[in-house]
Amino acid sequence: MSPTTLPAGLDHGHVTFLGAGPGDPGLLTLRAVEALAHADVLVAEHEVLDVVRQHARQGVAEVHTDTGPDGDTVPGTGTPQLAVVDGASTTAALPAVRDAAHLVMEAARGGRRVVRAVSGDPGLDTYAAGEMLACAAAGVPFEVVPGVAAAVGVPAYAGVPLRDAQGTDVRFVDARTASDRCWTEVGASDGTVVVSTTLDSVAAAAGELVSAGRKPDTPLTVTVAGTTTRQRTWTATLGTIAQTLKQAKVLPSPEGGRPVIAVVGERSAAAQRDQLSWFESKPLFGWRVLVPRTKEQAASLSDQLRSYGAVPHEVPTIAVEPPRTPQQMERAVKGLVTGRYEWIAFTSVNAVKAVREKFEEYGLDARAFAGIKVAAVGEQTAKALIAFGVKPDLVPSGEQSAAGLLEDWPPYDPVFDPIDRVFLPRADIATETLVAGLIELGWEVDDVTAYRTVRASPPPAETREAIKGGGFDAVLFTSSSTVRNLVGIAGKPHNVTVIACIGPATAKTAEEHGLRVDVMAPEPSVHKLAEALADFGARRRAAALDAGDPVTRPSERRPGARRRRSTT
Repeated sequence: MSPTTLPAGLDHGHVTFLGAGPGDPGLLTLRAVEALAHADVLVAEHEVLDVVRQHARQGVAEVHTDTGPDGDTVPGTGTPQLAVVDGASTTAALPAVRDAAHLVMEAARGGRRVVRAVSGDPGLDTYAAGEMLACAAAGVPFEVVPGVAAAVGVPAYAGVPLRDAQGTDVRFVDARTASDRCWTEVGASDGTVVVSTTLDSVAAAAGELVSAGRKPDTPLTVTVAGTTTRQRTWTATLGTIAQTLKQAKVLPSPEGGRPVIAVVGERSAAAQRDQLSWFESKPLFGWRVLVPRTKEQAASLSDQLRSYGAVPHEVPTIAVEPPRTPQQMERAVKGLVTGRYEWIAFTSVNAVKAVREKFEEYGLDARAFAGIKVAAVGEQTAKALIAFGVKPDLVPSGEQSAAGLLEDWPPYDPVFDPIDRVFLPRADIATETLVAGLIELGWEVDDVTAYRTVRASPPPAETREAIKGGGFDAVLFTSSSTVRNLVGIAGKPHNVTVIACIGPATAKTAEEHGLRVDVMAPEPSVHKLAEALADFGARRRAAALDAGDPVTRPSERRPGARRRRSTT
């Protein structure tokens, strides 16, 4: 890089050209995540924003761009807009710029660290090289963080290996810019050809290869929305791909301009894909699953559902509010500090949050738990305590519930227990199981309302319509209150939606609301519930394949009548 003089005001900015991969956020490299965490400004096209913004630090400036065919920046309203991720600020326009390269230079003004994120890999991006040259000419330091190229990542997710043991030759072609000479060269070879094109241009690309010498019966796979849960792959030949797409009713379509990756070759995958299609064969692949819980509780469950290929949609049905009268909670926290309690028992993440907030209000921290034994009802509650700086002394070894906690709770012993009192912060609607059990074990219990649970506001109209109209493939009910609240704020799920319940009490409530329960967890755990739904999806998929039927999602079959609870 030549040591040229920086333009006035640029002051040694730094730009990282970062490959965001083909779509799956999990394909970002560790170096990419590190660069995003330290960025002052994030410049990205809309299609990669959702992939990269979750790793950017709070308050990073975010420049949305759309790059047109001539390299001009077309941000939708004319001028690139600067927005703060956390929403604390609205928008502030950057100076007008001629193209993306100048936009990056403006973003680097004042010594700011800029991440320029592109789809796939920067080395294969149409305009990234020009932006790098602009940085070099201006003396702005830059680095390149490679990403997974779509031409490599998408076939891997489609179960299409590009080379075999014989070392098959692999050629890459961008059909949008390929010359006649390029088609002639790849048509004359017998290796694997990876073609980047659009859905409505696949047949034309196949025709070019046939005209260049490839046999019409050469196997071909076409993948759209690769590496995402919207991925779909069709297997055909060069001669039949047009008819295959027509029969699949994907063409003609207003979305025909969507980018696709086509893999052509005798040994590329047509015969192997049935065995190697690991991604699209996940048990809940593409299923839209409704998760009606509080947002904090839904996060780990949603991550688990994603691992099964599902698309979780979190709809809060319960809002958490402080108790109407805070005096009882205030007295209990003061008693915690002055040594009134031998134990404190947390029965939910929300209880941990309520106590933590009260501690912070008084200027206390985890050290106030010194000398007090701490119990957590399950793993998630224990994790919340550990994040607070408190390691629980007791977590149920078996069932993660109040009953499981009681099984492991020691009886009060006046010889070894100097204090006989337990502090139990919990919800206003909690059951009495734990209180009664602790009293039976000889303990005195201060049963304190730490927070109230109220019905959340209704979700957006489009979500309500999807719930009632069969737009969701499954819904997970984790308590009776989630059943009642969801039906109350959004209506009953459609008859095609798979209903999964965490236990018998929740299932009974669902049936009382006219729903038929398809899946029930073998034990009352949200993670066991997700596993049970995945098992259901796997069995459903296997049954369709055994019958020779196409694998469909529940939402793709919509009988007219609403499903009723079975009376048999």
